[in-house]
Amino acid sequence: MMDTASSARTGKGAGDENFPVASWLIAPQHRPAIFAFYDFVRTADDVADHAMLAPSEKLRLLDQLEAGLAGRDDREAVAVALRSVLRERGLGPQHAIDLLNAFRLDVHKLRYETWEELIDYCRLSAMPVGRYVLDVHGESQALWPANDALCAALQIINHLQDCGKDYRALDRVYVPGEAMAEAGVDVAALGADRASPALRLCLHGLARRTGTLLEEARGFSADIQNRRLSLEVAIIHRLADRLVHRLERRDPLSERVHLGKAHALGVVIGVLAGRWRRRPKRPAPALRVPT
Repeated sequence: MMDTASSARTGKGAGDENFPVASWLIAPQHRPAIFAFYDFVRTADDVADHAMLAPSEKLRLLDQLEAGLAGRDDREAVAVALRSVLRERGLGPQHAIDLLNAFRLDVHKLRYETWEELIDYCRLSAMPVGRYVLDVHGESQALWPANDALCAALQIINHLQDCGKDYRALDRVYVPGEAMAEAGVDVAALGADRASPALRLCLHGLARRTGTLLEEARGFSADIQNRRLSLEVAIIHRLADRLVHRLERRDPLSERVHLGKAHALGVVIGVLAGRWRRRPKRPAPALRVPT
């Protein structure tokens, strides 16, 4: 039995994620608050995915994290740290609680039947992350619908990239059963070394559907008031576009989908260069005629 959820940590950190987590673009005064949230969520995620913990033990540790967030238990350092950040900034714990509920689902819910059911899962597992970052920056809740579309897309991209690994390691399948049935395949196909033509057709269709979520979020970054956060979101959106493009054409069971560092850096440079070209031009100074 583990005393704390932190004992379940795998060592995975922000630099190992598919998308940036409070990169250098985020203002220094906001980065600690985002990292405190990330550490809490990463810990809970590692608990839910731990291969050696019984379901009852996972749920106990997730409950302990929530108790720490509420101030009823100080054993979980990541919960105490996030609780302090929330108090200092006058923010509530709901986004973190939503994510804990997503991880509780991960403990006992191994299949999703429809796309709509998967989106409902994203309401707990993904959308609160972006909402929290917006709240830290004091952005309007009017941005939440666009945020939700982008965050759901990021979550589903991760699911599609890792569909084989999730099935083999955790017997967890986020690919909707309805989509697999329409393609004429069952979940066992996810355990193969490479996707069958029918499974590839299914996964490519889901990638295209994920692309529609990115289209819903297309103007999101431009509507963010904080310029540094706006740039970060624009880069994340562009990275997601690239990954969806790959998922529409590749087999995630046998081919690399993740972007390499050089490719990701090219995306960052491209977004920054585009913003630089579109920056407002200052009027030329008036010439003074000597008298």
